[in-house]
Amino acid sequence: MPHWSGRRDRATARDVSPATTMTTAMTPHPVVPICYNGARPGTDFRSSSRRHHRSNKEYGKRGMGLRLDQRLFSKVTVVFAALVLSLFNRVLVSTTGSTFNDAVHITAIVGESVVFNCQVEFPAEHPVPYVLQWEKKGLDIPIFIWYDNYPTHSGSGYEGRVARVSQDSPYGLASLNLTNIQESDQGWYACKVVFLNRSPTNKNGTWFHLDVHAPPKFVTTPGEVQYINVGDSIILNCQAVGTPTPEIVWFKDATDVQPTTTVGIFNDGTELRISNIRTEDIGDYTCIARNGEGQISHTARVLIAGGAVIMSPPTNQTKLEGEKVEFLCGAKAMPGNVTVRWSRDGAFVKSISSLETRVTIKKDGSMVINPVSADDSGQYLCEVSNGIGDPQSASAYLNVEYPAKVTFTPTVQYLPFRLAGVVQCYIKANPPLQYVTWTKDKRLLEPYQQKDIVIMNNGSLLFTRVNQNHQGRYTCTPYNAQGTQGSSGQMEVLVRKPPTFTVEPENMYQRKISESVEMHCDAQEAEGTQKPKIQWQRRDGAPLPKGRHSIHGGNITIENLRKTDFGYYHCVASNEVATIVTTTHLVVEGTQPHAPYNVSANASETTVTLQWLPGYSGGPDYKQDYTIWYKEPGMADWSTIPVTPSGSTQVTINRLTPDTTYEFQVVGKNALGDGMLSKVISIRTLVHKECGH
Repeated sequence: MPHWSGRRDRATARDVSPATTMTTAMTPHPVVPICYNGARPGTDFRSSSRRHHRSNKEYGKRGMGLRLDQRLFSKVTVVFAALVLSLFNRVLVSTTGSTFNDAVHITAIVGESVVFNCQVEFPAEHPVPYVLQWEKKGLDIPIFIWYDNYPTHSGSGYEGRVARVSQDSPYGLASLNLTNIQESDQGWYACKVVFLNRSPTNKNGTWFHLDVHAPPKFVTTPGEVQYINVGDSIILNCQAVGTPTPEIVWFKDATDVQPTTTVGIFNDGTELRISNIRTEDIGDYTCIARNGEGQISHTARVLIAGGAVIMSPPTNQTKLEGEKVEFLCGAKAMPGNVTVRWSRDGAFVKSISSLETRVTIKKDGSMVINPVSADDSGQYLCEVSNGIGDPQSASAYLNVEYPAKVTFTPTVQYLPFRLAGVVQCYIKANPPLQYVTWTKDKRLLEPYQQKDIVIMNNGSLLFTRVNQNHQGRYTCTPYNAQGTQGSSGQMEVLVRKPPTFTVEPENMYQRKISESVEMHCDAQEAEGTQKPKIQWQRRDGAPLPKGRHSIHGGNITIENLRKTDFGYYHCVASNEVATIVTTTHLVVEGTQPHAPYNVSANASETTVTLQWLPGYSGGPDYKQDYTIWYKEPGMADWSTIPVTPSGSTQVTINRLTPDTTYEFQVVGKNALGDGMLSKVISIRTLVHKECGH
């Protein structure tokens, strides 16, 4: 048997003339298929609105229902069972004489219904039992088998979609109704009627060819929005299925796409490729899939990607403690997947333990703190990003106001007898403290009326010279513009003698470089007080030399002295009553000069005069000379001028350019080499008078 495709063009199908006809083996009980459709060869039937059927008057007699004689029922049952078995085994009656040229061609659309019209002509117009069978070419098992009073058989994939037409319909008794048509239904169908209990008589069978058309349907489309950067490339993929095969065409902003050196259409129109994207390539790209059954479209918008931009930045706000505050941080971006992060002092607000239960980040990016507390004051930073470019940020300050309050009340405070001393009132206030009231021994204290008591800016009491009368029980009450949160607890103020130095360091220690020095210090407490603690510090705040110093008792030893050890040192003795300090000077000799300091300058139109104080020369045996370094800002190279006469701490630099800024540094030099440069000083020469400025 020749191979036939299940899908054929309508015109082509009509022209098919197979070289052979389909034949099968004979059944044990010879039967003859008789199928007439009553139509001219080549008649084209269309489903729904597309079908045009001929009049039924030529289709023969109808309405002859089959009723088996009760006496034949048992015999027919056995015969039908054998018949069905033989049909499933392809044991069918010969249909010689029927050709594809005689076929009826029907065209239908996916989802519609169609009727294959097939007449039944009984021998001598006398109804006899028969089996109705519909086959589809290429399938081993019929798609439909019917026998009166027996269950109907529907082939795989046709369940619920094939049925014999109603006896009251205008179609032949053997007609088949196929519903919910699918693309896979396209192909050749044969109608066969098998009469039982009669001698075989051969007549032409009936063939139908079903063409199934489907409107286009997309199987692949690009995303609705495509974000790209200028210079990038992009491929828009648009694929559709349908019968006939859909054509794909592309439009940009309602104008058909014309290929250029950077724009091309490939793979049968399914791919639109754009390379080296420019701003003029931005727009709406529409792919249209169309065939004879309809068309569909899909639009993708190509946009230049952009980083997030803050549209509604936060603003500074002032709130009272306990109120609610909300900071805005609205942002836009392409794409719009904006992430908003709020922080304070570099820490994410949700990670700050004092905030985490009171702060909320809303979907629109705004931050809410409810309620605010005094400790929430600070700078809050909103940072937005969509992953493109650098994150953008904006900040705002939250100022939380509250009545002045006492944060800590020490039970006992000490004043050093005959020294200056302070009674502290530990206050926190916003807005700033306005004033503090004090009581002593439950009576209002008027410091302004006493010459030896002063109220400090922070509200504490300063006693310029302590005496025994200052001892007592004190309280303080702070006030600001929001009022007060109350008074402190009662503080016992005791007057005690301060510690005193029993051993003080020398005024100056002179050592040579690489030597060691030991500086002595000790102190004792007054009666009834604690022993003072001894500490050593540099006056300039620099740390003590790591790994080269040790402290034993009140004495400090510095080994392997260096130039950087030169300077003033404090011995500090402190206990609960007072802190006392004594100072010594450590001079390290045999070094290069120290940097000059207090450099000043005066300028004229073309000259600058410099003055300075000399740094330590490196020792009494060393004479120090100076060199001036100068240049214009932005220049890489410095110019130098030696200072004359030797040892002078003043010099004038001549032949400078008027109205020009210069930078100057001074460096000392002795026999051991150059010392450290002074700090840079900048000065601008005057404008030349002839310029008329």
